[in-house]
Amino acid sequence: MLVDLAVMIADGGEAICDIDVLRHQGELFGTVASDTTAWRALDEIGAAQLRRIAAARAKVRARLWRLFGGPPAAAAAGRDIGAGVVVLDIDSTIVIAHSDKDGAAPTYKHSFGFHPMLVTCDNSGELLVVKLRPGNAGANTADHLDVLGQAIAQVPAPHRRRLLVRGDSAAATHAVLAWLAEQNSKRGRRVEYSIGWSIGEPERAAIAALPASAWSPALDADGGIRDGAQVAELTGLLALAGRPACGPGHARHAAPAPASRPGPGGGRRRRGAARAAGGAGM
Repeated sequence: MLVDLAVMIADGGEAICDIDVLRHQGELFGTVASDTTAWRALDEIGAAQLRRIAAARAKVRARLWRLFGGPPAAAAAGRDIGAGVVVLDIDSTIVIAHSDKDGAAPTYKHSFGFHPMLVTCDNSGELLVVKLRPGNAGANTADHLDVLGQAIAQVPAPHRRRLLVRGDSAAATHAVLAWLAEQNSKRGRRVEYSIGWSIGEPERAAIAALPASAWSPALDADGGIRDGAQVAELTGLLALAGRPACGPGHARHAAPAPASRPGPGGGRRRRGAARAAGGAGM
């Protein structure tokens, strides 16, 4: 039945009742569960069943990666990040609910719905983990540790040796950084990270100390020069008290969008980013 639902989603289904499309093609799909049976089965899924589903997904993924000789190399700014590096991107998104669904709530974007957190594998484009959360779920929560732990478990064991975790400011907490640093204590595993965060006074002071010659053109995802954006290294100028030891720190400033509000420093917005020692950058 879960396979039927998976095929329905792959076919573009958006609601459980869309499973009827498969049921009307019995010569291709065989016997397909009714939407009533699907509702009942999903309602009966608990923590134990979710663990079994996750184990089955990991087993299938391990076989597929083995058949394809491993995942393709991840790339950033038009260049391969490195052979054998598996990149995990953690982020959250907003899913709009048009009625009072179970768990739906007002969101920080003044909409109504859900605020799920997810982890994707940049190498293969796969969605490794998604955690459904109410619309008012916070950004800096323990959910990061939960979904990252599940995501690493979804990566086939031979490919967990070199991991790069990328996240935005929601992941820039002491708990997340300490957890990521702790993963390096596991034998045969190296976990690096690239995390961004909104700047404060220490970052502004470090940026102000940079000479004009320190700034270089920023690159787009395809390696082309991004108009109106520059990057500079802050290593040695920025002290991050209470956080795990980091490698190079970088600052980025870019021309704001037409509708955005100009920030300090010539009407430009700036952010900081950190990464683990020896790690590959974003």
